[in-house]
Amino acid sequence: MVSPDLAAPTAAIRSPRSALRVPRIGFLLSTGWLIALFIAAVAFVLGAGADPLANDYAALSQPPSWAHLFGTDNLGRDVLARSLHGAGASATVALATVVVGGGIGILLGVWAGLMRGVVETIIGFFTDVAIALPGLIVISTIVTLTGPSLPTIALTIAGFSIPVFARLSRASTLAVATENHVVVARTLGASGWRIVTREVLPSVLPRMTPFLMISVAGSIVAEGALSFLGFGLRPPQPSWGSLIADGRAQLADAPWVALFPALLLCLTILSINVLGEHFREAKR
Repeated sequence: MVSPDLAAPTAAIRSPRSALRVPRIGFLLSTGWLIALFIAAVAFVLGAGADPLANDYAALSQPPSWAHLFGTDNLGRDVLARSLHGAGASATVALATVVVGGGIGILLGVWAGLMRGVVETIIGFFTDVAIALPGLIVISTIVTLTGPSLPTIALTIAGFSIPVFARLSRASTLAVATENHVVVARTLGASGWRIVTREVLPSVLPRMTPFLMISVAGSIVAEGALSFLGFGLRPPQPSWGSLIADGRAQLADAPWVALFPALLLCLTILSINVLGEHFREAKR
């Protein structure tokens, strides 16, 4: 029999190893889900599945079956095909958030953190004003005035992420600017572009990765909320938010119409957040 004194160190040795299993499994499951969703969405967009706009009046509001894995809606349209095509809209918004929101916002924040003075004051003022605005209301107004096209929705949502990226990257830049490699580069007379690209950005970008994942999840939710409220893509273009909104009236008779798009949305947001948490823990 093992004495309590000997068992305690053994448990202490095993606990870190077992504690790492759950985060690792979560990371693998989240990555696998996002990859599988991406492959399926691309395949359906390229024509591998049913037409998301085709009406089958012989199969109205049919429950899930081998012919229609997610069932059909009240117009006979395949819910699986529409859900995976809706993933394309979410992917477009996510890509715009990374490229436009993250790219411009991080560069502005780095510029403000390095230049300081008037530049920092001006950028800080505009970021504070933009963050104070009610984002969803302003975005819905802009989309209504300019037309609810996918590029407009994606760029508008991405534009509202720029101030937050700028503020956080400025804070990271202020911390990085005092590190030895940046101070030495400045002392040796390195150009501003070299300092930014070779010294500052390689240190700032890893710090921004967790927030980047959170912003991607937030932008997907924002696009879904716009479509759910009727400010997003116009019918019959599929979007997760519009599919959930259309399914509200059929919850009693055909709950799968809203359930499956909502499930895809929830699993995607959860997976992105798990990845963001993984990157945050990896930085510690």
